[in-house]
Amino acid sequence: MLAKGDATAGAILIVAQERGENPRLLERGIGPDGRTEIIATGPAGESEEITDYWIRRRRGDPDLWVVEVDIAAAERFVAETMLTD
Repeated sequence: MLAKGDATAGAILIVAQERGENPRLLERGIGPDGRTEIIATGPAGESEEITDYWIRRRRGDPDLWVVEVDIAAAERFVAETMLTD
């Protein structure tokens, strides 16, 4: 957990990586077909840029949760955990 937001209304930003490599940002959003999906957002590949990005996002949205996962198939895990429709 990199930052805690509002327990009932905060958006969730995921910092996904595998074995400390290839960091990228994911969040739940609306896809082109109107369905909820996990979308890539912000910069990818540089830990410093990713950290700067989520810190800027939290300044504008203090309810934002920022969660880091370091696992294989992070996108699949995030989708299975965060999508319900």
